[in-house]
Formats: sequence, structure tokens, C-alpha cells
Amino acid sequence: MSKATLERGLNAFREQIDAPTATFFSSCVSCGMCAEACLFYTETGDPKYTPIHKLEPMRRIWEQEYTLVGKIKRVLGMEQPVTDAMLEEWQELLYDSCTLCGRCSMVCPVGNDITYMIRKAREGMVASGNAPDGVKGAATRAVNIGSPMGVTIKALRAQIRHIEADTGLSIPVDVEGADYMALLSSMEIMNFPEYIAALGKIFKQAGVSWTLASEAFEATNSGIQIGSSDIARELVERIVDAADKLKVKYVISPECGHAYTAIRWEGPNLVGRPYPFKVIHILELLDELRKTGRIKTEGLEKDRMTFHDPCSIVRKGGVVESPRNLMKMVTSNFVEMADHGKWNWCCGGGGGVSSNEDADELRIQVFRRKKGQIEDTGANTLVTACANCRLVIEEGLEEYSVDMPVLGLTELVADHLVVDEEEG
Repeated sequence: MSKATLERGLNAFREQIDAPTATFFSSCVSCGMCAEACLFYTETGDPKYTPIHKLEPMRRIWEQEYTLVGKIKRVLGMEQPVTDAMLEEWQELLYDSCTLCGRCSMVCPVGNDITYMIRKAREGMVASGNAPDGVKGAATRAVNIGSPMGVTIKALRAQIRHIEADTGLSIPVDVEGADYMALLSSMEIMNFPEYIAALGKIFKQAGVSWTLASEAFEATNSGIQIGSSDIARELVERIVDAADKLKVKYVISPECGHAYTAIRWEGPNLVGRPYPFKVIHILELLDELRKTGRIKTEGLEKDRMTFHDPCSIVRKGGVVESPRNLMKMVTSNFVEMADHGKWNWCCGGGGGVSSNEDADELRIQVFRRKKGQIEDTGANTLVTACANCRLVIEEGLEEYSVDMPVLGLTELVADHLVVDEEEG
């Protein structure tokens, strides 16, 4: 990328103010309903965390440069310009206190997509050099190494060797002509390798033809998180090229929330063309295998279980019923949280917040919302379908001394899978 400067940042803001954004600013009635939908406001009571307020630098440029009132105010000296100092101050509001969860957009009475605007505002922050160091580091590693956590293909192959030795399964890599190419997040590779083993077990039983790609195994799109379309495009291109090379029919998004929305919904627009393959979330595929009878489970968990809906998969991605169909395969004692499904509350770590050390203290503070929701269910076990949510929730429960296991849904299905003897 070119050197970040205030001028480049201001130009980026101007470029991002499209018709929808201008309409959203024009139609905002300052009702404050978005505040009540944002856990960073509800858990702190600080009005600076009101979602629409986080957009003040972009709103100020829109008003001053694209509206008659703003131009008059500027001539009369009634408007202050956007400065580096202002953008530095707003770094906390645009990165530390927004997970891009989209709940504020759901409640806006005039239909303003605030998440859409936050994502665009981050483009100006990156161009001006005001993105947090932690998120910058993740994006740099994603481009240079291939993973935001710095996981290399050698590290993945080492994990695969361990998994194959422990389970007797075969984890295929670079198999040309496979039907499905599975993506992973670095957290799954390093923190939850049991997810990879679960894929191997389920796909073997179901007879699914699949592979990993050594040139594009990472699903996490740090470009979306930091707010750089250039980086986001490069990371999507990497996946598209690998899928093209291996001639697969489907790309499987893993248990990673924003990776799903990045590759499925934003990807084609970023690369400027339709994919030669279809994208499917792992939960959608497992539900399809269930419906067609290709996988069956046995034994039901008796412990009281609840499910945390990852925002990007459920609210922004529309995968609402599949996780519930799968939960019914493995437990007889499933209880929903309040505000579940598309109305869920975020864990507090999405949108790059969990990779931003500056936000650690605030993230733990606002986790109280999710902690309270979990405790209100009376559940003994929490299940989710996003490696980032899982890690953030585990850390939050540990911080608040709540002793509760947190499981991944794909692994839970694998644990209860009926395996044919001749296949096992």
C-alpha cells in the first residue's frame, strides 16, 4: 500500500461516500435507537459508543463537501475540518468498540445500514494511518505469510500429521478434481485442530470428495476487518485462484463468522466477477448431509446445552435454521438464549476487535452481556460455530470465573456420528 497520510485518508472517505451512504446520513433522525442495540453502549452507558456517532469524521466530510448547508457552514467558519487528531481520537470508536455485528442496522427505524458505513469509514482510517497496530499486524501477516496469525503451510501440514496419527484419518491436500475445497481459520489450525479431524471423520462417512489447498487454506479475511478493499481483494483472489486450479465445485467456509460473509457475500464484488464455484458454510453442508441421510448420529447429550449465534453467520449470513437442525441431532436438552437467531448479541470480539490489543479491557467489560445471557439459560454447556467467538467466549468466561465448556458444533456432530464398521 502507499504511505498513509491524512490527505489519502480524506480522499478515501470522499471515495467511500456513495449514494447509499449519503442517503443514510440524510435520513438519520438522531433517535438513538442504534445505541440501545449496541453492547458497547448498553454495557458502558457512554454515549460516545452510539453507533451513528462513530461515523462523525465521515459525516463531517459528507456534510461539508456534499451538502449546501455544510458548504455554507464551512465558508462561515462554523464547521471544523477533519484532522489527524480527530481520526486518532476516533480510532477507538471505529475499531475498539465495533464488531461489525450489524445489530444497530437491524433496529434503525429509517433503514440505515450503519455497519455498511462503519466498514467504509475504516477505509479512510487505513489510508490515513489510523488503524490499530494489532489489526495492522494481522493484515500484514495475512498478505505476506498467508495467515493473520502467521500460520504457514508447514505448520498446517504438521498439524495434519498429528491428526492423521491420532485418528487414522486421511486429510487430503491439493487433490485436483475434488468436489469441495475446505477453508480453515488460523484459530482452528492452532487452537482447535479437532475441527479438522471432525471434517475428516464426517466427510469420510458421508463419502464427500474434498481437499484442502496448500496455496489458500486460510479463510480469515483481515482486509475486511481492517477496512482495506485492496487487501480484502488480494485474499479473496488467492482463494479463487486455488479453487480454480483444483477445479472444485464448492468452497466450504469454516466455523468462522466474518470469513463466511467475506468469501460468500463480499468476495464476488471485490474481485469483480462471479465465482466459477459455489460457496457453502460448513453448517449448511452438514445440514444437507443430514437431510439426505448421508450422515446419522446416535446418542443424545443429556446436559442442558445452548447455542451462541455468530453474528456474521446468522444475522448477516442467513444461516439460522441449520445450526438448530444439527443441535437437535446431538442433544435432548437444548435451550435457546434470549434474543437468539438474527437478534443475537455479539460476543464482543468480531470485526477485528479480538486481534486489537487496545480493545482488550473494553471487550472483557462488554462481554457481561453475553455472560448474563448464557447464565440465564441455566445451560451447562455452550455450543457455537465460530472459532473466534469460541475463543472470545472462553476467555470471557474465564475472566468472570464461569466454569462452562465451550464446544464447536461440527465437532459435536462428529462425536455423535454413526460410523459404518466397514468405513471406520
